[in-house]
Amino acid sequence: MLPLGQPAGAAGRKVWTVRVKDPSDKLLSLEGVTKSYATGEGPVQVLAGVDLTLAAGESLALTGESGSGKSTLLHLAAGLDAADAGRIVVAGHDISQAGDAERARLRRGTVGLVFQQFNLIPSLDVAANLAFQSRLAGRHDPQWQAELAETLGLAACLHRYPEQLSGGQQQRVAIGRTLAARPRLVLADEPTGNLDEATGDAVMALFLRLVSQTGAGLLMVTHSARLAGRLQGRVQLSAGRVA
Repeated sequence: MLPLGQPAGAAGRKVWTVRVKDPSDKLLSLEGVTKSYATGEGPVQVLAGVDLTLAAGESLALTGESGSGKSTLLHLAAGLDAADAGRIVVAGHDISQAGDAERARLRRGTVGLVFQQFNLIPSLDVAANLAFQSRLAGRHDPQWQAELAETLGLAACLHRYPEQLSGGQQQRVAIGRTLAARPRLVLADEPTGNLDEATGDAVMALFLRLVSQTGAGLLMVTHSARLAGRLQGRVQLSAGRVA
């Protein structure tokens, strides 16, 4: 397998690939995952025994009504929170009992996150924010970053700071930052929610290009049936369970 981020192919435009030994290779596996949160009126169960598998080179839409546990599932898969019970394996690493440092290393090198909070670094301009994750992962590619900036409509504002951007522009920077690192697993929570339809379609094309060219996996929360239909499969949550 070529390390993610290593170019393959003839001279000219780079083609970035990962040779997946087995297309059924699991990038993400959840088995019997449960999660509850304490409230003033007692515990509220958000996930009630979720089983889910995402293979290399696969794209899945995660759908369901508000409060069905979609965002919670992504946070658990990213290692940002711990499940109450069950097993979560990311790229061969069982994170169910992993410590914070091990989970952080996995997010830095393997997992790309696009959440509803943009989490841009205020002291860095757009160009530096776009490069941040790829530099941490050791996979910075100026040519790929420039292509992302152009496709996402950010080329004219590379030297602006987050406070000088609209909400939609900030969302595009957050998406570009994730894609610039070419992660093996992308977890995206409504990544096109603040974007117009044309820009949302361009973002989807970038996600799907990453999946097809590198063998990455994509798990994306969306309320859009149209966007969900562009992915290879759909998993629907209802009352904390896979429907």
